[in-house]
Amino acid sequence: MTESGGTDAARAAGSRVVADRYRLEREVGRGGMGSVWLGSDTVLHRQVALKQIGRMPGADQPDGERVRREARVSAMLNHENVVAVFDLVETADQHWLVMEYLESLNLAQRIRRDGPLPPDEAAALLAQAAQALAVAHRSGIVHRDVKPSNMLVTDDGLLKLGDFGIARAKSDVTLTQTGLVTGSPSYLAPEVAAGQGATTASDVWSLGATLFHAVAGHPPYDATENLMGTLYRIVHEEPPRTDRAGWLDPVLRATMHRDPAGRWTAEQVALFLAHGPADPLADEPSGRTQVMPAVPVAAVAAPPDDPPPATQTQVVGEPVPAAPPAGPRRGRRTPIVAAAAVLLLLAVVLGGWLLTRGDDEPNGASGSGAGPSEPTSQAAKKPAKATAQGMEDFITSYLATVTQDPATTWKQLTPSFQQASGGFGSYSGYWGTIASATPSNVQADPQAMTVSYHVEYVRKDGSKVSDDVTLGLVFEDGTYLVNEEF
Repeated sequence: MTESGGTDAARAAGSRVVADRYRLEREVGRGGMGSVWLGSDTVLHRQVALKQIGRMPGADQPDGERVRREARVSAMLNHENVVAVFDLVETADQHWLVMEYLESLNLAQRIRRDGPLPPDEAAALLAQAAQALAVAHRSGIVHRDVKPSNMLVTDDGLLKLGDFGIARAKSDVTLTQTGLVTGSPSYLAPEVAAGQGATTASDVWSLGATLFHAVAGHPPYDATENLMGTLYRIVHEEPPRTDRAGWLDPVLRATMHRDPAGRWTAEQVALFLAHGPADPLADEPSGRTQVMPAVPVAAVAAPPDDPPPATQTQVVGEPVPAAPPAGPRRGRRTPIVAAAAVLLLLAVVLGGWLLTRGDDEPNGASGSGAGPSEPTSQAAKKPAKATAQGMEDFITSYLATVTQDPATTWKQLTPSFQQASGGFGSYSGYWGTIASATPSNVQADPQAMTVSYHVEYVRKDGSKVSDDVTLGLVFEDGTYLVNEEF
């Protein structure tokens, strides 16, 4: 744009008012789904940032429902290290997200300007990002696109995490599903690069990859030239390390760890970065010393035997409810054949992301709430009505299955309870942290269609917790489904 053209555009913007309240002043940024403007709130007399949400790539019109949902998600997070969302304005053909305005650079720009950050400075900044993620994860939200360009840094060292699944920089090399950006390959966790849905553990990997970028001065993976090759390396090779990490090397190993179960939580990362590896961490308010988990050793994974189906899932959140919803490998192939299978897997995964929908469903799930398919010969054996014994057996089987195969038990929830559970990503993300769920004193009432029980949970970190749960079931075509939790 010429200088005169820019002046004309600024003058035209200055005369434009959105929703009879927000006066546009100048464009301050542009992303893959729209532009960002500095504006003024004529009612409260403060500066704001207005993000104009355009059409997603490949779409005929803006996805209003997705924008509204993502705006609500962002507005849920009232935290000093999260960009605040004030308003969502919808006009006849446009959506505007109104947010707090900060005089800042994003972390990627900061690194380009100043070069690699010393470990202490990187820790001070990324501790704030980790705190923001910990709050999001406790609220049942998975960011899905943690990276330096989504972190705003002010001159006085305040960091705010933004862009919870809404806008992406046009220059990013991204994977899309019907145009929706689901992550930047340079920061993708191995399980996401392999086609699985993102979880809080995936966010932690991306946080570690961002920390790597901060201290090394460049991303851990360069996805600008060969996307498929980058995905292959992420999935099958040990993550890169940097000799610039200093005392941050343990947290890099504990975040960029290929096994999601071996990664620290965002809260543990925040504690480490804020206190350092040698300081005792007080567990308020008890005052007990909290010991950081051991840094995991490298996990070497063999290439998968079979590629997954083309339709893959995305993750929206991972709730941490007080009462959770009720809720042989063949021989190794030769290296050449295995490599070919891996490339096929990556092609299928990328194709699925590019061509399919269903970002909150498990593989093959339609969201109908139907139970697992049964052979035709078993159809006649389905009970004609709900019984106490049948309800008790259903819950016992459900809890025995959910920690090992959540995709199967997900289909044993009604569509309304699937929605209440936050989508399959939230559901599987939670149950992925549980090693076993053992019920006792199971009591069913077929008249009220409720079942109550005491359950002992053993988490994968070895901790234990118990709860008393009452669920409402429905009985459809001889099959029990979980419909609600009291």
